[in-house]
Amino acid sequence: MKLDFIKMQGCGNDYIYFDCFSQKIEDPENLSIKLSDRHYGIGGDGIILICPSDVADAKMRMFNLDGTEGKMCGNGIRCVGKYLYDTGICKKKEISIETLSGIKFLEVTERKGKAKFLTVDMGKPELKPELIPVDIKEERIVNYPIKINDNLYHITCVSMGNPHCVVFCANIDNVDVEFVGPFFERNKIFPEKVNVEFVQVIDKRTLAMRVFERGSGETLACGTGACAAVVAAVLNGHCEKGQEVSVCLKGGILLVSYTDETVYMKGNAKKVFKGAIKV
Repeated sequence: MKLDFIKMQGCGNDYIYFDCFSQKIEDPENLSIKLSDRHYGIGGDGIILICPSDVADAKMRMFNLDGTEGKMCGNGIRCVGKYLYDTGICKKKEISIETLSGIKFLEVTERKGKAKFLTVDMGKPELKPELIPVDIKEERIVNYPIKINDNLYHITCVSMGNPHCVVFCANIDNVDVEFVGPFFERNKIFPEKVNVEFVQVIDKRTLAMRVFERGSGETLACGTGACAAVVAAVLNGHCEKGQEVSVCLKGGILLVSYTDETVYMKGNAKKVFKGAIKV
């Protein structure tokens, strides 16, 4: 089969996008493993399908490097919004997108007729351990001490549609993320595995973050992870609720605000190139 695709990135989080309004994608799990390879494929953090929806303007399905399907992708959903807006499939300033973690709403900021920045209403964070899920019998997991690979860490756990474990560090550059990440991801307390964020507090309005994503390893950015980091920072008293916080990642900066009602995330979305591949 010949498949048309578009490569897009948000804050360095690059995925291979397929327009399923105009073509049918079969076996996306294996397709993600094959095409995401940066040496023998197109290269990316996974693939994302942009599909028709009965309940929203479009539906997003995201698959990781290992072929597993993710419930939500903060950087990916902004790129989906940009594609819908720029192609005219949904030329609206407010776009709704169906995901496995519910319907998300995006606000488009355009320049010269193209979507430049998008703000996503990510919904309320889930803090109940059994719903994140985390197998720890506490009301909330905030600054909770636990040993991972014989080292003591203090973790804060949040779900933003997928599970996150946030660890505050004095200097994130000293963390061997690729080495320690799998010990968190596959720890028995996380029945669905976990994304882990190593976060350094710069000031009350600025965080620096590195992320290990389940199924993918360390990536340049993670939108849901940036949201989880800000929620955790508020819960630990590092940031103030309602204030916009800059989250500095390897791939760029995301702006996140955690309110009583929801979490808002703002960032860019860019087209890298488009093409076709035979599979």
